[in-house]
Amino acid sequence: MQDQDQALVKHRRRFQLEEALFILLLGLSLLGIGITDFSPHDGYGYWLGMVLAFAVLAVIISWIQSKKTELDFLALVKEQTLHWLVTLLVVGGAFLLQQSGRLDENSASLVVLLILSLATMLDGIRVGWQLSLVGLFLGICALLIAYLEQFMWAASLLAVAIVIGTIAWEIWLHKRAYR
Repeated sequence: MQDQDQALVKHRRRFQLEEALFILLLGLSLLGIGITDFSPHDGYGYWLGMVLAFAVLAVIISWIQSKKTELDFLALVKEQTLHWLVTLLVVGGAFLLQQSGRLDENSASLVVLLILSLATMLDGIRVGWQLSLVGLFLGICALLIAYLEQFMWAASLLAVAIVIGTIAWEIWLHKRAYR
């Protein structure tokens, strides 16, 4: 019984740390959406930095995940490094399109947001479904920005719903596993 209690405590700590990182990613994403709305030029730079932030946080999440499974952490880091370097190259391509005049700053920021969305969803396949959910959130936010005048309210409500949903899902899984 004591081993089961220790496993439960470890699982809860791991979930709390992962959830904190996902909430941080959602919060940084909302901040970026606000910055992009206020200044598309600054927004572009912010999203470029967010690619690096997402890469670092994805590696941290992978490290947490590797502790509970038989995953080779170094191989995972190599895969993620390649994944996020390619993402940076594609983001650089969006920057070149913007510099050439093919995209205005607003469009370039939305393109970078969509690239980050896709990269995050794909990395979530390796790391965990919550990261894919953050990527989905970013993609939906890009559409909200394009179609809604007051998109910050919708994006904020969506972020809150995602957080509540992931916590509820974890509680449901916990109750189901420890009956």
